[in-house]
Amino acid sequence: MERCGAFGEAVVFLEHFEGLTDPRQRGKVRYTLDEVLLLCLLAVLAGAETICDIARFGDRKLALLRRFRAFAHGTPSHDQLGTILASLDGERFQQCFVAWVAAITGASAEVIAIDGKSLRRSAHRKGGKAAVHMVSAFAARQRLVLGQVEVADKSNEIVAIPRLLDMLAIEGAVITTDASGCQRAIAARIRDRKADYILALKGNQTSLYEDVTLFVAEQKANGFRHTAATRHQSVDGDHGRIETRTTTVIHDVEWLRKRHDWPGLDAIVIVESTREIGVSTEHETRLYISSLALPADRIGSIVRSHWAIENSLHWVMDMVFRDDECRLRTDHAPANFTTIKHMAQNLLRRPTTKDSLRMRRKVAAWNDDFLASLIAS
Repeated sequence: MERCGAFGEAVVFLEHFEGLTDPRQRGKVRYTLDEVLLLCLLAVLAGAETICDIARFGDRKLALLRRFRAFAHGTPSHDQLGTILASLDGERFQQCFVAWVAAITGASAEVIAIDGKSLRRSAHRKGGKAAVHMVSAFAARQRLVLGQVEVADKSNEIVAIPRLLDMLAIEGAVITTDASGCQRAIAARIRDRKADYILALKGNQTSLYEDVTLFVAEQKANGFRHTAATRHQSVDGDHGRIETRTTTVIHDVEWLRKRHDWPGLDAIVIVESTREIGVSTEHETRLYISSLALPADRIGSIVRSHWAIENSLHWVMDMVFRDDECRLRTDHAPANFTTIKHMAQNLLRRPTTKDSLRMRRKVAAWNDDFLASLIAS
């Protein structure tokens, strides 16, 4: 893929996708792979939600596209675009994405939240095809997607998380997951890569969960006087809701680490929350295990930052990019289109404006110079 050629404006992101193999027969290619990727990304940045939207964008914005590439034969139809996205190697595409993100972020992520999301409309009942499930890594404080891998269904997150970790530069970071990622092998992989973890603990780790639950109950009953522990409380109020969170970190866990042979285990974390909305009060207690020897105020902040992947990624994908309405189902197309939307989300977060992501997409649709600026730096 040539970087600039005779068309004046460079497209920096394409440099990181030069290793992609074009799945089509070379003799019949009318639209080069870099042209297709450029078209898809610009269209999604400007509000495209379907393959038909991308094709129409190409028809209407050919002059803009030719500022970057030749597009000698115009732009592909929606059928051609669907075929290309379906046949493009999804895993290699995701690896190129990871390299691109690493180049644009520069600094390492402090907290990396990992979680999965199903593409609901990608299921095909008649064909017996389950919905595609994407496991993503999200830099919680920078609010950037760092990488993603496709798995057959949610039950395969245990296999997907190590694959995703191996794609990323995680040294010095803290990895957070929900209970599906609370696996001894995953903890070992994280520690081997010189990173730390905070893993949600539930009943899928039966004996560990039972031991921790019993120990926490005993220590809570005596006010944590018989163990080394730190505590921190915070209160937040917003829109008629008051939430009180108490984080307790028990540091005396050598017995637990030895009993369960859990790699790097250094703390048990208890987060108790009370949510008051009008006359209604809800209580919840969540348990975590961690390799971090940090006080409760620091641990509590990291635990809270994990939810950024729900609020700043999954929610945005559904509400801004209409992810759950996408009906792509063929081969690699659902995963590849999700990767393109993750690219668009990362680029839209970069401009220093007060506009929401939704408004930035509108401005990108209205203003060709703004749209071009998103991919040119």
